[in-house]
Amino acid sequence: MALTPSNMIDLGSPMPAFRLPDAEGEEVASDELAGQPLLVAFICNHCPFVQHIADAFSAFGREYQERGLAVVAINSNDFHSQPDDSPAKMCEEIRHREYTFPYLVDESQEVARAFGAACTPDFFLFDREHKLAYRGQFDDSRPSKDTPVTGEALRAAADAVLAGKAPSEDQKPAIGCNIKWK
Repeated sequence: MALTPSNMIDLGSPMPAFRLPDAEGEEVASDELAGQPLLVAFICNHCPFVQHIADAFSAFGREYQERGLAVVAINSNDFHSQPDDSPAKMCEEIRHREYTFPYLVDESQEVARAFGAACTPDFFLFDREHKLAYRGQFDDSRPSKDTPVTGEALRAAADAVLAGKAPSEDQKPAIGCNIKWK
């Protein structure tokens, strides 16, 4: 398993536009989410770093959606070389983890490239104007560490954004598996 850090794109960067199908083929477009803070999470099914936080991330999604944060997850892995990341397997993962947010398929990988996504998981939190307010880790927990999964880093950033404030600029990169590029 290769450890890959997120790219730490400049804060304040505008969110790239996207239009992607979810695992069942229904399209979701970024312009449908205009005017609300938005978390874009690059995840996949098979990565041990994603599996490590998946249940806590699912709970985070439910909690913060109720508080007004739009959440989408995007799978940009080449599912032809990674069959566990196929749309059919994504549907299974949605049911298993009880995801309440759209889980989108970036088959061309153009959206991941536009965001500068590098790993799974990789989190990009945008304010109401869809300017980048946070990028980085869910928390300090890792599959190899005996640290509880809390979502502390992302929760603090989301709390700030929902309150109309800027999160701390002291942000740590996410660490995970590299996106499986074509």
